[in-house]
Amino acid sequence: MSMDLVFAALADPTRRAIIDRLREGEMSSGDLAEPLPVSRSAVSQHLKVLETAGLITRSKSAQKRIVALNADALTEAADWLQSAHDEWQRRFDNLDRILAEEVPTDPPQP
Repeated sequence: MSMDLVFAALADPTRRAIIDRLREGEMSSGDLAEPLPVSRSAVSQHLKVLETAGLITRSKSAQKRIVALNADALTEAADWLQSAHDEWQRRFDNLDRILAEEVPTDPPQP
C-alpha cells in the first residue's frame, strides 16, 4: 500500500465520511450512499479510490456489495503520523530546553 494513496484518499471529506460510517461496521454500498449528499455514482467512484488505497475491501453477499474498513491501512497511516508528531515534539522540547537555558527566569532588579 502506498502512503501517498492513503493520504490522497483521506483528503476528500466525502471519503472521510465513508470511513467514519464504516467504523461502525461493514455495510452495503447502498446503505453507505444513502445519507451522503452525492449521487450513488459518485459514491461508487469514492469507494474505488478508497479500495485502491487499501482503506476498504468490497465483497458480494447475495445481490449486495458489502464494504468493510481495512483498519490495517489506517493503522499504518496513524503510526506514520504519530512518528512525525513524536519527532516534532522532541524538537520543540529541545528548543524549550535551549531557550530556558538562555533566558533568565528572574526579572532584572532596578
